[in-house]
Amino acid sequence: MAALDYEAVGLKCGIEIHQQLAGKKLFCSCPAEIRKGSPDFRVIRRLRASAGEEGRVDRAALYEQEKQKYFLYHGYNDITCAVELDEEPPHRVNQEALRTALQVARMLNCVIVDEIQVMRKTVIDGSNTSGFQRTMLVGMNGFIEVNNRRIGIDTVCLEEEACQIIKRTKNYDIYNLSRLGIPLIEIATRPDIRTPQEAKDVAAKIGMILRSTGKCRRGIGSIRQDVNLSIRGGGRVEIKGFQELKSIPKIMEYEVKRQLKLIRQGKKPKDEVRKAEPDFTTSYLRPMPGSDRMYPETDVPPIIPDLSSVRKVKTIEERVKELVKKHGISPELAIQVVKQNIDLDKYTRKYKSLEPRFIADTLINAPKEIKARFGKEISVFECVDELFLRADKGSIPRSAVFEILVELAHGKKPDYEKYKVMSDDELKKEIRKLVKENPDAPINALMGMLMARFRGRVDGRKAMELLNKYKKKD
Repeated sequence: MAALDYEAVGLKCGIEIHQQLAGKKLFCSCPAEIRKGSPDFRVIRRLRASAGEEGRVDRAALYEQEKQKYFLYHGYNDITCAVELDEEPPHRVNQEALRTALQVARMLNCVIVDEIQVMRKTVIDGSNTSGFQRTMLVGMNGFIEVNNRRIGIDTVCLEEEACQIIKRTKNYDIYNLSRLGIPLIEIATRPDIRTPQEAKDVAAKIGMILRSTGKCRRGIGSIRQDVNLSIRGGGRVEIKGFQELKSIPKIMEYEVKRQLKLIRQGKKPKDEVRKAEPDFTTSYLRPMPGSDRMYPETDVPPIIPDLSSVRKVKTIEERVKELVKKHGISPELAIQVVKQNIDLDKYTRKYKSLEPRFIADTLINAPKEIKARFGKEISVFECVDELFLRADKGSIPRSAVFEILVELAHGKKPDYEKYKVMSDDELKKEIRKLVKENPDAPINALMGMLMARFRGRVDGRKAMELLNKYKKKD
């Protein structure tokens, strides 16, 4: 089947990225953590749609109200309070979260608003106990460069995360209250994206910028992507629920084909919100919301943003380039160093005789190799300092570090005497003997024999130098 010509069908696409922040919640001092398990208390609510700023009730809110459901909330005493229950007014906006949002807006080349007004967005599907979500516009009219194309950033908002759904039934839904109120940065691009692959690339670039702040929560569900798309003669559709970036192109392709099929049948695709399914299809969720659901939050005063406290942050791309240039490690290794937030400079200052490449490779790749080869997991950061110290002083060779990590992963206590570095005289003696016994063997074969016999006691680089020296003499 021929590939779709997205330019010919008039594809326009914008994406929304929602990223949770770590620390405290947005309007109270509860920790930004999601608790599971048996709740400490339960609360039942019914919600009703209210008119927005223009005096009209939003159609998406009416759609939810017509279901006539009630909602059961599971709460936890140590991470939920009266603010999440809507029994107490919101506290002062979390200043750390606000600084991070301003930081992100600057990194996206946005114009920062002169005054931040907290708004209420009507949401009565039960995901907010109050019947609305608090949100505030922080920056607008920005841009990023992706594959030599400029993609406009429409808005950057800071808002409160919704409750987490536990179960849906015909008459009621059950929600986890602990997620409600976690700070959430929402970034919306303009409809400048022209292909599904470009949508994926834009989402990846924005995700990289967000992670560069070091303030993001990690784990499943901590970042979400929504895709808004339309084609010529079709409807505007918002697709929610992407589980991973690589699914974006396939699901977008399906949605374009779905709309093209309706158009060929003489039907007009509707403007609606659809859900991304695991099989890369989409299914109907609800009508497209309008602007009628927004109105000002009267419990939180307007905020004049203080940009003096917003420091410039290097992006992940910039930090990767810096590591490659400074330490001579590969870009692939540098990316992992940055993603795992490893302070490579600290290690190289502390263990001056160890190569940065060796340090980074041990921290990142050794645990993966141990898991792949032996099916064992090891928390490398808890035990590697002692090994690096011994290798730095020369009491064990660098090649022994991995061997000892394997022992530790198996729950064994390492015998460091077994790995004691062979003296230069002893090493020379063994190499001369090996060369004499195997005069026709190539260097690599001799190296393999030597390491098999004395693995963990011989420095590989020094052994290779001596092998070359004595092989030439021979």
